[in-house]
Amino acid sequence: MGIISKIIIGFVAVIHMYIMWLEMFGWMTRARKVFRKLPPDMFEKTKSMAGNQGLYNGFLAAGLIWSLLITNTDWSANVAMFFLGCVFVAGVYGAVTVQKTILYVQAVPALLGLIVVYFKL
Repeated sequence: MGIISKIIIGFVAVIHMYIMWLEMFGWMTRARKVFRKLPPDMFEKTKSMAGNQGLYNGFLAAGLIWSLLITNTDWSANVAMFFLGCVFVAGVYGAVTVQKTILYVQAVPALLGLIVVYFKL
């Protein structure tokens, strides 16, 4: 993988580490400012659900970081493509079902990552 691929993969991983933190640890504080469409009384009711979602976002970040640590270039690219594909699908689903901005925050960077990894940039 080229340097552009690695930078984008790292960027997507950082996004997902932030989302993990937000959903697992910042749900009752910072998340209220990010998820404005969610009624304020729902944050306490959805705290454990959000934590579970955060854990999954952490797994996506871990997979992307793992792809950067693999020395075999083919395997590194394959692992990156898998996790970027997961992020893309999750981003599209989230944009359709939760909030349209998820498309731009998650799906578009993942799609860009898929493109640059595919073309070995």
